[in-house]
Amino acid sequence: MGWWQVDGDTLVRSRFVVCPFTETFAALRLLHTGTGAHPGEEAWLGAHLPAYRARLAADPVTALLVRSAMGTSWIADFLAPLPREGTPLEDTLARIRATDPAAARADVRVSLRGPLPAALERDDLPQRAAALLAHVWAATVRPYWHRRRRILEADVVARTAQVSRGGWAAVIDSLLPGQTRWLGDNRLQVNRHERPPRDIRGAELVFVPVTVGRGWATWEEPGRYALVYGCTGALADPGARSVPASLGTLLGAGRARVLVLLDSPLSTSQLVAVTGQALGSVGRHLRVLLDAGLVERRRSGRSVLYARTAAGEVLVTASGAGTGEREPGGGTGEREPGAGTGEREEPGPGIH
Repeated sequence: MGWWQVDGDTLVRSRFVVCPFTETFAALRLLHTGTGAHPGEEAWLGAHLPAYRARLAADPVTALLVRSAMGTSWIADFLAPLPREGTPLEDTLARIRATDPAAARADVRVSLRGPLPAALERDDLPQRAAALLAHVWAATVRPYWHRRRRILEADVVARTAQVSRGGWAAVIDSLLPGQTRWLGDNRLQVNRHERPPRDIRGAELVFVPVTVGRGWATWEEPGRYALVYGCTGALADPGARSVPASLGTLLGAGRARVLVLLDSPLSTSQLVAVTGQALGSVGRHLRVLLDAGLVERRRSGRSVLYARTAAGEVLVTASGAGTGEREPGGGTGEREPGAGTGEREEPGPGIH
């Protein structure tokens, strides 16, 4: 397994970062694999995969570049630079375009673990990669970015609250289930690949959520490291939480959805992001549910979190929530608007 040696100061200085480029690269990876992890991703792929594949079919050099640069367990470094907080996406694309062609070819050889295909012995690989990422952003991410950003920010709020409740160990164990773990003795497992441990004490460490695909570990020497992770289930795929028609009839569809989502504590802003309902509507639903004794609230740092009470739990369980019966109109589709050698986990230049 791959693990990093950290210390208390590393974690104290670490932070969560929302990054449009990382979201774009995650979308490219999902398009590359062509298989979604849940109905929301499958619906998104259904909307965007045909056009993506048609674009690559018309540009076989770029198609070969993507297949080669994604590799099997290592993504070509130049293709996915480590995110920098507050950096506009265009600046990151400019960094990719400015990559030395020889360095880009070397990165692809690493991801392939072998020789470079003859068709990629050319100097425009960085420009082709940047152009494709710009297309993925414009066609498949930007139309939904306002809502996605709210979902990502809501996830950051939830993770920050989790740190205050259970410490970093609980957060790290939940970031990439099956890959990230707190091993004790200030050791952080970042994946299951057999890699030499890295001592990152004193380094910059960031955690970056994405709404699509799986996460990865990445770094950029000297001293910058990141764990990219998928949003929690409720935030990544709100349609996965089914709302029984009977519960919707009793409480109203919007209020019932809020109650079903509150099996784990969420803030008002998180509920707005997840449900797509207006802030005023969510607030009114919460007031009614509070008055009825179905939810309770408590403060966590600067946030007020809401969760179901025992009475709310009984009501949701009795109605059969989670058994597959969906609220009419409750879709599972995409949420629409309403240098170093960064190692990256699974395909990645530095992604392991």
